[in-house]
Amino acid sequence: MEISWKIVSLPLASTFVISKGAFTHRRAMILKLSLDGFSGLGEATEITYYGISLDRFEGIIQQSLPKLQGIELTTPEEYFFKISPLLGSEPFLLNAFDCAAHDLYGQMQHKSTREVLNLELRDDLPQSSFTIGIGPVDEMVEKIRQKPWPVYKIKLGTENDLAIMKALRQETDAILRVDANGGWSAEQTVELSRAFAELDVEFIEQPLARDHDNIMPEIIGRSPLPLIADESCQTYKDVETCRGKFTGINIKLMKCGGLTPALHMIEKARKLGLKIMVGCMTETSIGISAAAQLVPLVDYVDLDGSLLIKEDIASGAHLRNGWVIFPEGYGLGCKLLKEHSF
Repeated sequence: MEISWKIVSLPLASTFVISKGAFTHRRAMILKLSLDGFSGLGEATEITYYGISLDRFEGIIQQSLPKLQGIELTTPEEYFFKISPLLGSEPFLLNAFDCAAHDLYGQMQHKSTREVLNLELRDDLPQSSFTIGIGPVDEMVEKIRQKPWPVYKIKLGTENDLAIMKALRQETDAILRVDANGGWSAEQTVELSRAFAELDVEFIEQPLARDHDNIMPEIIGRSPLPLIADESCQTYKDVETCRGKFTGINIKLMKCGGLTPALHMIEKARKLGLKIMVGCMTETSIGISAAAQLVPLVDYVDLDGSLLIKEDIASGAHLRNGWVIFPEGYGLGCKLLKEHSF
């Protein structure tokens, strides 16, 4: 197996503000696995507030390169469990390898990844939200005016959250979802959920910080709106702990380690009666194309990450008025643009 990679800096379309900070760029590692004339792509995004370092990832790959090159690709799932002992403590990096393996395997089988996974596209697949970052109320309203969309995810965690949502609801009849990124207290969650129910908000994502999950059972009983776990559900083992605390979970490939563990999380969540959203970081179309494979299996979609980048470096699955448009081709269907190929 030939393993190659490069790190790119991605300017964002506009400054992206959430409760954890303001960001103008994202760095990403693009990973390529090559075998017998075929290549597969994966991606790892650098998220500083999660302690993710692409420089550290490079060191891990270089240190383990002989062992990684010697691991055989039989099936993507078997490959995942073979590389996990080397990369399992770094799920973002593991995700890049796992998604690249799915892409490569599909190429070699002359099938799309969805075909390999026996997933069928339906006419009633859920639409993806578009994210509105935190800002002055008038700026958030203007972003909605500039980007008509059927579903919005509104980032909150300010002292002005209710005023923001009232202004946005006056501006649009679209579906509104709220993501506090753990920026609220318990009482804020209860009070705002009641107020937002009156504004026809669909659900609230991650109202409290993860280390306050112990009080979520009380909150979910007092909230008229569904509560979706994000930071509180990062890996497979977290799914079970969300039962009785959240209505559903947001699965992000970067956090869980790729498509292979995400599929196991979906199976577990369904058994527990939890709703499922597939989400993303700010990613290129490589990462989005991987996460898009799961759309037929989930209730909610939030795959606008590549729309938040000023200039995407790849093609693949993309959004058109909220609908996920799947590319032709084998594997994930993503390709680096010519000027970014390596």
